This record gives sequence, structure tokens and C-alpha cells, in this order.
Amino acid sequence: MSGSARSRRVVGHLDCDAFFASVELLRRPELRGRPVIVAHDGPRSVVTTATYEARVHGVGSAMPLVTARRRCPDAIVVPPDLDAYRDASAGVMAIVRDEVDVVQQLSLDEAYVELTGLLAPKAAMRRVVHRVRDETGLHVSVGIGPSKLVAKLASDAEKPRGFVVLDRRDAWRRWADDPPSLLPGVGPRTAAALAGRGVATIRALAAVDVDVLADWFGERNGPWLWRRCRFDDDDPVVPVREPVSESRETTFSVDIADRDVQEAELRRLAERLVAALDDQGRRGRTVGIKVRLADFTTVTRSRTLPVAADDVELVVETATALLREYDPPAPVRLLGVRMAGLELVDGPGVQLALAL
Repeated sequence: MSGSARSRRVVGHLDCDAFFASVELLRRPELRGRPVIVAHDGPRSVVTTATYEARVHGVGSAMPLVTARRRCPDAIVVPPDLDAYRDASAGVMAIVRDEVDVVQQLSLDEAYVELTGLLAPKAAMRRVVHRVRDETGLHVSVGIGPSKLVAKLASDAEKPRGFVVLDRRDAWRRWADDPPSLLPGVGPRTAAALAGRGVATIRALAAVDVDVLADWFGERNGPWLWRRCRFDDDDPVVPVREPVSESRETTFSVDIADRDVQEAELRRLAERLVAALDDQGRRGRTVGIKVRLADFTTVTRSRTLPVAADDVELVVETATALLREYDPPAPVRLLGVRMAGLELVDGPGVQLALAL
């Protein structure tokens, strides 16, 4: 992409504020203004999300529920309802797609939009904000920039209900002295490796020669980091309307060593997953399992079938075979079943694979 073309590019990122918690508050208005945590209630549960009244006490997503309760003893714990969240997401994304042609939905509550060429991109995103609020009762934060990277950082910058527009120079001035882990895609291991070499800020990372970064992180990741810390990103907004996979999983209150119990749980998860896909008129070609052991070792296994399947027994047989082949060497903390390669069902009389 040429410099002039890149300078004219405009990308938006929108993120629903405390999405799961906000949906719950719409259903339970009596909880407004109170610290609410969305999580399954169990000794090993983790926080899915929390209202901002809980977040001020240090409660955050993926935090163990026991820790969250210790930090915010007055919090009200509400179990997640994925069907309600999917319905709310569908309403939000329908509004987004009504206002903008090219939408890359990342999750139930987050999407990139291509705004390049629009006469008034900021006005388009303000319409989205107002329509989402008026038609769904939810609130979104918006970031606008010359790339997905800058737009994402901008939308996170002033949550909740933020509306931030930045160019690359603005991004540099705002975040150059923040740690590299601020940059999307720079995970804990990379950040720790950089810190171990004395690179503690984005500014310091930008001062490292690209060849040195290539030596440290490889011929692909090194140059990627070099561009990332300069807020240089030409990743396209790719339209996505349907998720490419869907899964169901559960974390046990007590580690499960009994294989019969494990397989019974796999069946239950597979039945729930196939039922959900059937409601959506979809089926998948790849069946996968996720197994987390007591020591947090996490293993995934998958198998692609000859044709897409919506037969629950076939999914159960495949998932069970994968579990037996892995043969967990220790008690199991979490089990999950996943279907990928999803496609719409054309009609009755679908040919199913009958053997593995």
C-alpha cells in the first residue's frame, strides 16, 4: 500500500461497554448502579465480565471468582446467559451493518468497520452509537484511526462510552511511554522477553533496529514488532458475518479422573453444541475437544470429517474417540467440544459421514 493510500485510510473499531453485564442490567434494571459480576458460581469459576461499579474495586475479566469476591464482597454474581448475549449481539451488529458496508465482527461485542471513502466517517459512527443506544439500550465505545491497530487502541482509551479519533502521530504521543504489551498481539511472553533485554516501553522498542528484532524474534515476528511499535498497520478489514467455529465447555468444581464421567460430560456438551448449531441452521466439518488437566496443562485435538455433519451421535463418537486417543494422564479440570468449518445447511437430505 502506498504512503498516500495509507494516509487516506479510515478504520473504525467499536466495542460494547461491559457487554454481558450490560445485557444483564437490561434484564434486571434493579441491579443498575450496583457491582455486578457475570460468572458461574463455583469454587473454580472465573469472571466473564463485571460492571464498572465492580471494576473500580479491581475486579476484571478472567479473574478467579474467589478473588473477585474478596476484592468486592458486596458484588452480585449473575450466571451468564449466552443465548441472551447472542440475541443482543445480533441487534447491535444489524445496526452496524445497516450503517457501514464492510464489517469484520470479531466477537459478540466487538467489530472493525472499513470507513475509507465515506464522506463523513465520524458522523457514520456517531449514528451507530446513537442507534445502538436508542434501539438496544446498550452503549458502545468507538475508536477511529488510519488502521485497525490505532482504531482498536483508540476505542479502549476512554471506555465506557468513549469516542476517540487518532492518527499515528497522536497514537505515538499518547502511548510511546507505555509498555509494549499495550499493543494488540504483543503477548506476555514477548513482553517479558523484551523486558529481559531492557526494552520496557514502546519508545524503547522503536529504538531497536529491525535486524536486531529479527535476530531476537525471527524473520517474521521481528519486522512485525518493528512496524507495530510505530503504529504502522495495513491489515485489511475482512467482512465476517458468521463465526467459523463454535464451542461448549465446562470447568469442574472437582477434578474428574473417571473416564466414564468424562465421556458423559463430552456427550452433554456435544448435545448442547449440536442443538445450538441446529437452531442456527449450521453444521460443521471439524470436531475438536479441549482438555485442561489439574495442573492447567491444556490440550486440543481435532478431526475433520469427510462431509459437514449435524448428527449428534457422530459428533459424540468423534469427540469421544479423540479423548480416548489422548488418554488424559491426570485428572481433568475442564472439558470442551468444538465444531469448526461451519456452513449453512442447504436443506433436508444431507449426506452424513457414517464412520470416522
